[in-house]
Amino acid sequence: MRRSLGICAVALAAGLCAPVTLAQDLEPRAEAGQSMMDDLGSVAGFEAWRTGFRPRALAQGVSAGLFEQAMAQTRFLPEVVERDRKQNEFSKTIWDYLDKAVSEDRIAAGQRALRKNAALFDRIEARYHVDKYTVLAIWGLESAYGAVRGDIDTLSALATLSYEGRRAEFFEAELLILLKILQRGAAKPAQLRGSWAGAMGHTQFMPSSYERLAVDFNGDGSRNIWDDDPTDALASTAAYLADAGWRPGQAWGQELRLPAGFDYDLAGSRTQRPMAFWRGLGVAAAEGAALPAANWGAVILPAGARGPAFMVYDNFAAIESYNKADAYVIAVGHLSDRLRGGAGFVQAWPRDLRALTLPEKIEMQQRLLARGMMSGAADGKIGPLTVAAVKAFQRSSGDLVDGYPCLPVLEALRLP
Repeated sequence: MRRSLGICAVALAAGLCAPVTLAQDLEPRAEAGQSMMDDLGSVAGFEAWRTGFRPRALAQGVSAGLFEQAMAQTRFLPEVVERDRKQNEFSKTIWDYLDKAVSEDRIAAGQRALRKNAALFDRIEARYHVDKYTVLAIWGLESAYGAVRGDIDTLSALATLSYEGRRAEFFEAELLILLKILQRGAAKPAQLRGSWAGAMGHTQFMPSSYERLAVDFNGDGSRNIWDDDPTDALASTAAYLADAGWRPGQAWGQELRLPAGFDYDLAGSRTQRPMAFWRGLGVAAAEGAALPAANWGAVILPAGARGPAFMVYDNFAAIESYNKADAYVIAVGHLSDRLRGGAGFVQAWPRDLRALTLPEKIEMQQRLLARGMMSGAADGKIGPLTVAAVKAFQRSSGDLVDGYPCLPVLEALRLP
């Protein structure tokens, strides 16, 4: 049965990885102290929020005693607000991201981690029917195989983001769940350390993901994703992917060789078609491997027509439920392939291009809006409306129509 390749519901921390992120690390601010805090909030404002949050938490079943015990220790973390607000301001190209995410060091470390935990991975794969190399790859991206699980107090991070307000409803809901986890005795406050966005453990589960899908795989009576032993965390990740629709025996995707004159309007993760359709157009695997005999797939072009093309399958969507960014899904898939002994990509990335800055993305959208080629707002977020507008502009200019929003497109839009 055909499945949609759209984004699955519920993801981890808006796609935040501990050692490998989709946003560049920020330089420290020139100004420090109170001036930075005034920009990002204040201790007094945080304490006022915490006072207002108390009746809401109690109304949701959190006991007064637990609230006082847990929330009294929370602190306002302005650096967390700064990182949340700056996520989209500076972005990496997908190839820069993949260079770090699927480095030779990460591959070697993953193979060592697999040898050390071989029996565990085999048991997890047998139980949940999820590819062990994919679970291993997620572990590698999220915490460097358990070595970098985050050191920020999770209660304070979630409380800070609930107070900050940009996504207050989401983070307050996560904080409520975490308080209930503490109330049940499933975790201790000292264990709750992780990423700045509230994700925890070896594979960076948000509280809602822990509550719904974490498992007690070692049978010790607790679903422990925090401690050095990765057993429950890795099994919980497999359970997560199984719940997201993982299909045993199916790849996440594969690199393609597209025929001359390929119609790039056919590309996109929501344009799944039968393999017979793609084969009829002359689409083939990059290194001669056959496309699946009976399956549906979609062609994606994460770097436009000049970069590698991929056929992605239902398991792409399962990984996407963990983190919706194409770069992350491709990194997990490619790292899993390399960990099992696969080769690198055949087609080179267009490394002469750089990522657009946020102001440049907004300018591109403004110019497309001015030409009547785009609807919506110029918010700097590149989604289907922007891609469709770029295609319309490329078509009107007689250029190759791949919808890739890069600097040459912006420069062409600037011309009279």
